[in-house]
Amino acid sequence: MNKFNYYKETDRLVIRPLAKEDYTTWLTEFENRLPSQHKYDEGKIDMSICTKEWFEDLVDNHQRMAMDDKVYVFGIFRKEDHTHLGSIDFSTLMRDGFQWARFGYTIHNQFWRQGYGKEAVKATLQLAFEKLNYHRIEAHINLDNTPSIKLAESVGMQFECIREGFIYENDQWTDHLIYYINTK
Repeated sequence: MNKFNYYKETDRLVIRPLAKEDYTTWLTEFENRLPSQHKYDEGKIDMSICTKEWFEDLVDNHQRMAMDDKVYVFGIFRKEDHTHLGSIDFSTLMRDGFQWARFGYTIHNQFWRQGYGKEAVKATLQLAFEKLNYHRIEAHINLDNTPSIKLAESVGMQFECIREGFIYENDQWTDHLIYYINTK
């Protein structure tokens, strides 16, 4: 099976790479986002450039990055109606003797507080260990991003440290909390 075809199912979710046929549900749920709920929530996004052709190029790019073992992007879909709920991505930081990745997660804000984030992250971490063969996965979280911290802790990630001036965002180098989980 190709790396960009990996998927995971839970009781309520299907987690898999985006397919070109996902365009309508993907676009609809981005367009249905609520206004920003906090500093790290983009809220409503201008989707005017996101034509079907643009989306098909995005899917092709995701597949190329997966085949090159650089980045794996998984869409999160509700099993009962195939609604696009958000995404999870893994970026390979180093292979060889490390098998190390960074991951990020986002759930559209209209679906918050329903347990989808925790369910998706737990399942996708399992997929990353079993199929993508990572040994260590890190989440790099802004110091005041309480919802993300709570999600990382709820799936068994451990706080490791604060990396100072770690990521360049909003025109400055910012500190980040490092949470990690290793294969057992």
